[in-house]
This record gives sequence, C-alpha cells and structure tokens, in this order.
Amino acid sequence: MEMRLFESKAMSASETVQMGRMYSNRFSGFRHIPAGAKFSPQFCSCRGILLKASYSSPPSSSKNNFPSSNAIGSVGDKLAGETCLFQIIGTNGTGTRPNLFPREITVLDAFDDEYGGVIVDPERLPANPNAFGYILHSSLSHWSMEGKKGIWLKLPVERAELVPVAIKEGFEYHHAERGYVMLTYWIPEGPCMLPANASHQVGIGGFVINENNEVLVVQEKHYAPACAGFWKIPTGFILESEEIFTGAVREVKEETGIDTEFVEVIAFRHAHNVAFEKSDLFFICMLRPLSTEITVDDLEIEAAKWMPLDEFVEQPLIQEDSMFKKIISICIARLGKRYCGLSSHQVVSKFDGRLSSLYYNVVDAQDFNCSSC
Repeated sequence: MEMRLFESKAMSASETVQMGRMYSNRFSGFRHIPAGAKFSPQFCSCRGILLKASYSSPPSSSKNNFPSSNAIGSVGDKLAGETCLFQIIGTNGTGTRPNLFPREITVLDAFDDEYGGVIVDPERLPANPNAFGYILHSSLSHWSMEGKKGIWLKLPVERAELVPVAIKEGFEYHHAERGYVMLTYWIPEGPCMLPANASHQVGIGGFVINENNEVLVVQEKHYAPACAGFWKIPTGFILESEEIFTGAVREVKEETGIDTEFVEVIAFRHAHNVAFEKSDLFFICMLRPLSTEITVDDLEIEAAKWMPLDEFVEQPLIQEDSMFKKIISICIARLGKRYCGLSSHQVVSKFDGRLSSLYYNVVDAQDFNCSSC
C-alpha cells in the first residue's frame, strides 16, 4: 500500500471517498472507508487536511473489499495552520501491515528567530483544542530533533481555550497584554536562556516653571493619607513606544491643559519592588510652558494652579522627605545655571538601524552655564 499527498491524478466519482472531519481518537464518524483500510489514531488529529491515498491489492483476492487498484480517498478542506500527514494502514493478501509510521511529522506553522528558536504563527493555529494538543506535541519533538532552543507561543485572547493545553504540554507563562498571552518552552537541558518579561515600569514628572517663578502643580483626586493637601508636579507613566520627552509633555497637557516644550531630563530615580514586584524608573523633566490657562482633568486631578516656587518648596512633605528635597534643589540649581541636565538627541545605530533617543550632557566652552532653559 502506498500513501500520496496532494496527488494530481484525475479521480472518477466512483473512486472518490469523502471522509469529512477527523480528530484524534474519533474514528467512529468515518464513513465509506474501504474494508481492510484503517487509520492509525496516533497520527490522526488534524481537521480537514487534503489527503489522497492509493491502494494496491491482488485483483483476484476475495479476502478483502478494497476498491480496484489505484482507488483514491480524499479528505477535503485543507486546514490552515498545520501540515498533517495521516497514515493509512492496510492489509495485503497476507494480512501484514506494510508501514506503521508516517513519512513526515506534523508541525505547527512557525518561523525561526535569530537565536536558534521558533516563533509560532498565532494566525494559523488549529481550530480544535484536541488537534492543537496533538500537533503541538509533535512540533516539540520535531523542533527538538532539529536542535531548536526556545519556543515562543503567542495565543490571542479569542483562543484562550488553548492556554491550558499548552501549559499541560510544559509551556510557561512569559507575559500577558490586553489581547494575548505569551507562553514559552525551553527545549535544551539546563537553565532557560530566554529573556525574562519586562522588569521595569517607567514614570515621568514634569517640572514646569513660568517667567513669574511659579511652578505648575496639581492635587490628585486619589492619594495616600500622608499626601493630603500636598501640591505636586504633574506625573504619570510612559506609554508603549513613547519617548520620555513626549510622555512628559503629554502628561502635563492631560492633567493641566498647559502646553509645554521639553528642555532636559534633570534627574531620574531607580526603585525596586514598587508595583507587582517590578522595578521603577522615574524621570524628572524640566519643561518650558507655552501657554498659561489651566484646564483640569476631572478624572484624575482635584485641582491645579501656578504656585510660587518658594511656597512650593516650603511644603512640609518636601522639607521632610530627603528625595523630594534633593529633586527640587537640583531643579533650582538648573534654573540658576549651576547644573546641566540631559538633553535628547536623535541618533541611528548601525547595530540595529533604528532611530533612538540618546540623552546626554554636552559641555560647550561657549555655553558652559547651560543657558537654554
């Protein structure tokens, strides 16, 4: 008996056998299967793969009910997402089974990454969880034999039913976003060398001071008891793919309605175990105001105003907190041109060919006092 896939031979109506959908260990639904032809359950778990197989048997034999020589069986509707070969086990006149194993292995659609790993295509996953489990298991065996290392499996939220199947197969959670969960699997023995999930969140604060030596400050609607009555600079988090300087300008605009221009990063704080055991980077940016009329964000901000710098500095919470006090002293030193912060410069590296923002301080003999502010 011989198995052929996607054979182009013409078929007559009498030679066509329509098998329909197939799932692992569900063979009771097969109809019109020639007597003596069987499907090996360990190699069947795809849905709708196009399969053509030819049979050969002695034409005079009365011990089987095989169709005539070269009869063709067809399973329609090629399933996007996997290449699946089914083994048809037939008997010849002696009752022997000529081949118990498929010639190829079932593998999920995927592409190689640059580190010897594999990234599974999330758009071409099997529709049925049982089929997915079988094909995932076969894929891991195949990738292991190929010497692959890390496997990245991104499951969209609408395919959440596949998550427990992958976990049972040995995958681990890496990270999750609003629309998907990322799972990983490390094939080689020894410690996993895949990069961990992002370890930091990034926050910004905008120090905005006008020509009247007044600081733009806000009071938040939601605050810790210790911060009751405290006027603070506008703060927030950087969005995905957002620059530090654009994030600072955006947050000030959202909370107060004031348009600003980025000047420099004055300082940054690095802290750990801040939220969900993540570390935190907080950048204090000096901004130049471009407007004066305040419009408060009613969702987050209780009040906003221009506050005299002296009054702002004398608040008890600033005077009693060494970090707040140091930050304000640095900002005042910058106003007095006794300190230079980090300005943003756009550069392209040949290493990755991408445009990046490099923050650094350039001391020019003609501008030693950092006159721009």
